Amino acid sequence: MIYTEKQLLEKKKEISDAKTELSELKGEEKALLKQLKDDWKCNDLSEARKKIKSWEAEATDLTTKIEEKSQELESKLEEIEENEDN
Repeated sequence: MIYTEKQLLEKKKEISDAKTELSELKGEEKALLKQLKDDWKCNDLSEARKKIKSWEAEATDLTTKIEEKSQELESKLEEIEENEDN
């Protein structure tokens, strides 16, 4: 296929625009990775995912402990109320 000068110029502009966009995206990626490192002490997304899994496990454990303690307190409260009624 033979391109006209106009078509070649359009392709050149498309390539130039794509290069600009790529450069902008690389800049954004660099900024986000810096933020990830500064805010969360992670060097990459893999480390961040591991931290998230760890935090999720901690949250689950804490939720379980809270529920258990809450049930204990409810039982003690019921016991105290029963003793007061007697």
